Amino acid sequence: MTYKYLEDVSIADVAFEATGRTLEEMFESAGLAVTNTMVKNLKSVKPKIRKTIKAKGKDVEKLLFNFLQEFVYWKDKDLLLFSKIKVTVREPKTGGYSLVAVLSGDKINVERHEMLVDVKAVTWHLFSVKKEKKWTCRVVLDI
Repeated sequence: MTYKYLEDVSIADVAFEATGRTLEEMFESAGLAVTNTMVKNLKSVKPKIRKTIKAKGKDVEKLLFNFLQEFVYWKDKDLLLFSKIKVTVREPKTGGYSLVAVLSGDKINVERHEMLVDVKAVTWHLFSVKKEKKWTCRVVLDI
């Protein structure tokens, strides 16, 4: 489970690539990358507050997009950042995907969190999910 930021992908945005041995691990890595885009040190975000979220998507790409948008939503709504993520993905028999994720984190505290940039949205620009030896996604965030 890892992620890395990509240079020269988008001039005014932040791009990253996240990986995982499983689909769930890739989702968890991508969620951490979104948080780490906003706060310099993930360890400064203590797992004090838990949120259980659900997301759906007609395919894996849409599911990941909807999942990552939750990070922006909770940051904007309640000033929450998440540093611990546990995801379970399900493919219903009727088609489409769904997930349940337990996110643990903390309210933004400028005395404790060194903030970097404000993520406004997940974009579809160059957005991709693929599975080869491992699951990999590429995401561009609007900042």
